[in-house]
Amino acid sequence: MERGPSRDRRRERWRRRAERARDAFGLVLVLVLTTYVLTSLLTNRGWSAVILTLATSATSIVALTSSHARPGLVRSAIWVSALTIVLAAIAAASDTHLWLNFASTLQVALLAVAMGAVLHRVVSTAEVGSRTILGAISVYTVLGILFTYLYGTIERIQGGAFFEGHVNPSGGDFLFFSYTTLTTTGYGDLVPGGQPGRMLAGLEMMIGQIFLVTLVAGLVSLWRPGEGLRRRQERRAGSAGDEVPRPDSAG
Repeated sequence: MERGPSRDRRRERWRRRAERARDAFGLVLVLVLTTYVLTSLLTNRGWSAVILTLATSATSIVALTSSHARPGLVRSAIWVSALTIVLAAIAAASDTHLWLNFASTLQVALLAVAMGAVLHRVVSTAEVGSRTILGAISVYTVLGILFTYLYGTIERIQGGAFFEGHVNPSGGDFLFFSYTTLTTTGYGDLVPGGQPGRMLAGLEMMIGQIFLVTLVAGLVSLWRPGEGLRRRQERRAGSAGDEVPRPDSAG
């Protein structure tokens, strides 16, 4: 007689575990930081660009999956990621920047869509927890990577030096400039030489400050560490109470 309720409780536990696995924003943040490290060490050219494309693709797909995106959107992201990897490989083999520019543009769009899905999941959640905070930090960190790719693409398209007095900048230079701009640190050692670099740098400053001050700070102020653990303990205590057999009443 107890098999039915016990089976239902097991299914409910597995369902909750699956839901927690889908909200794997900690894994998303790990992939974002891995992409950050690779972008700082590698140049977005040649076969190094293929490695960066692989890392970015993995980040986008996991971010969409963790955000409960529609299966059709996830499948489309997989196909777009495969296309960008092929384009990056063709560019590396033929030493043609045109294919790499296409791949970078698609990667920026895909990563932006993935982080948009993460952001939607973060702002629509009913309860602010550690996963929510990690999701918001992931989106903020990816903003710097997105602008890094944009700056590198502009430098390849315009054909001239992107920074004033700095010829042949590396991927680490673009990444460093992007994050000092995003955080409005502004060391001043790297400065865009003209448009549209200066316009994008100003846009990155505004987005970075608005995002950090409004969303991340607001979520942290609403976060109550330990609240989720307390509720889980109460649910377990309630479930244990339900399983205690009641003594038969003597008539």
